[in-house]
Amino acid sequence: MDNKRLDISFFEGDAVKIAQNLLGKIIVRRFDNGTIQRYQINETEAYRGEEDLACHAAKGRTKRTEVMYHGGGVIYVYLVYGMYWMLNFVTSGEGFPAAVLIRGAGNISGPGRLGRELQLDKSFYGEDLSSSYRLWLENAASISGFKSTPRIGIHYAGEWVYKKWRFICDDEKC
Repeated sequence: MDNKRLDISFFEGDAVKIAQNLLGKIIVRRFDNGTIQRYQINETEAYRGEEDLACHAAKGRTKRTEVMYHGGGVIYVYLVYGMYWMLNFVTSGEGFPAAVLIRGAGNISGPGRLGRELQLDKSFYGEDLSSSYRLWLENAASISGFKSTPRIGIHYAGEWVYKKWRFICDDEKC
């Protein structure tokens, strides 16, 4: 199954498990000039449901979070600090808001840097990974080694700060 586009069924499940399973998968980006680049995912973070105070959906369904309530396999991007577009993949099923933030891929560490490298903008919001010609994911060899740590930058999230839902590849394949 190497180098095959992941289908929607990959994203229909628990965000924490999908965040782990995304490690080692390949982000494929076709840029406006026609060039194609591939980036192997090596760091992710899971956000799961309205009860997760670190999840954007913790405040309920809004214009910003609407796509998180759709079925898995679409892109959720949002802007931070007025300059960085963050790449997330919606997971779970229709009506349950969950997503995985891609924190690092290839030699790019940090979700803001990755968004800049991928030249993301608001037009990616809600894009379907199964049919997009600009950005999709391909399968790759399974990753067996990773470490789990608490998520970053969510000091406001109470007990949710301590969830070890950040996953970092610790495998020679990454």
